[in-house]
Amino acid sequence: MRSQYDSCLYFKESHTDNAVYLLLYVDDMLIASRNLSKIKEAKKMLSTEFDMKDLGYAKRILGIDIKRDRKQKLLYLSQEDYLSKVVQKFSMHESKPVKVPLAGHFKLSAQQSPKTEQEKLKMAKIPYSSAVGSLMYSMICTRPDLAYAVSVLSKYMANPGLDHWLAMKWVLKYVNSIVNYGLIYKYTSNHLVLEGFVDSDFAGDRDRRRSTSAYMMTLDGNCIS
Repeated sequence: MRSQYDSCLYFKESHTDNAVYLLLYVDDMLIASRNLSKIKEAKKMLSTEFDMKDLGYAKRILGIDIKRDRKQKLLYLSQEDYLSKVVQKFSMHESKPVKVPLAGHFKLSAQQSPKTEQEKLKMAKIPYSSAVGSLMYSMICTRPDLAYAVSVLSKYMANPGLDHWLAMKWVLKYVNSIVNYGLIYKYTSNHLVLEGFVDSDFAGDRDRRRSTSAYMMTLDGNCIS
């Protein structure tokens, strides 16, 4: 059965110990279940319909590395290889380390966008949009610490200026400092606790004087959204 909440999720016998969950995106697939025999059964059934290669326990999917510590009941998700390639692509792999995603001295606004054709032509040679997109993918998957910086920089993708690009390079410096950061999921109990946190700045948008809000949802202390 296909999930009504996520079109990439399929499941069978949910809410039981025999439940099987299948995550599918194009040709990448993950199968999860508490019952190993149910996983084997699902693989056997799928292999009769599709050409499949069983790679064993999941180690990577969609550029996301998966590591486990079964004794401690920990699951690690990171994109170290992906982000290493990103900082190399934009020639920031030898940059000096910085400690925050976007420093407070960057006061970005639309007033810093190019105003003359000459300035626009100069900025057209700079891969600003590509850099924003590369970081946005990681932000969605394993790096929520990049969310605010990427949301600010994405506002200027249509007409970025040199100041916007300097801020982007700062974010890439930060990423290069800690490419191995990611998410940790820890099993705690069968009594799942859902918590939400929300905050906002005060009219932080220098162009429209709007506030920027943020939220984080956790399940037993594990970030899920």
